[in-house]
Formats: sequence, C-alpha cells, structure tokens
Amino acid sequence: MIFSALTNTLLKAKDTQGLTFTALGHLLERDEVWVAALFYGQARASEAEAKTLLAALGLEMSLVGELTAYPTKGLGPVVPTDPLIYRFYEILQVYGFPLKAVIQEQFGDGIMSAIDFTLGVEREADPQGDRVKITMSGKFLPYKKW
Repeated sequence: MIFSALTNTLLKAKDTQGLTFTALGHLLERDEVWVAALFYGQARASEAEAKTLLAALGLEMSLVGELTAYPTKGLGPVVPTDPLIYRFYEILQVYGFPLKAVIQEQFGDGIMSAIDFTLGVEREADPQGDRVKITMSGKFLPYKKW
C-alpha cells in the first residue's frame, strides 16, 4: 500500500528522532496505537496535540492543518456482507497498520500466529449498554533470513 506524504514524513521523522509510538503516546497522553493511527491518517489530532507532536518530531508547524483535518478512514472498498464481520474488517482497516507498526516496534519483523493462537470473547456489563471484550493472543513468529 502506498501511504500519504504526511504518513511518510511522520514515520521518517519518528525514526530520525529515535522515538517510539509508546514515547509519543506518553508525550501526548494517548495510547500508542492511537498515535500510530494518527500517523497512518486514521485519527485526528487536536491543535495542541498536533503542535506537540510536530515539535517532538522536529517538523514544521505548517503540518498542523493536515493532522487536525477529519480523516477518511479505511483502506479502500469493503466487501464483507455480514454486519458483525464487517465491523471486524472496519477495525482492521482503521487500526491494522498502526497495530502492525506497534507490534514490529515491540517484537521485530514478523507476524502473530493464527495457528498458535487463542481468542476470547467476554461480556462486560455497562450501564450504557453491555460491551463486547475480545482478547486475541498469538505466538510471535519472526521472519527468518536464509
């Protein structure tokens, strides 16, 4: 997938500054996955968040407008027809690349196994309507060099 010029600029600056999504999350008082989603154009920053991020990355303040614009979320056309499955697809469209980036920061180049894998679904009581809690746990499999 080809990323936007802004995404490429942010990722390059992050690497140049030696920063992680975790460190930027602490700086912005946001979760690391949210920060990664911002980098990939899947989230919108407040003006203060945008200025703080750009200063940390050593980038021009002229990019504030791009970081505070309403994003067009997703990766492109969607085909799933079952509403529940579509929601999972939607979650991966919005958070797939950010999750990949955070996993690679923490584990390296590889994948999460879907074979050595567990998945849990729990109901969480909530006065505003019960919530679905999904837990996925898969063994990390690094790519091999040969």
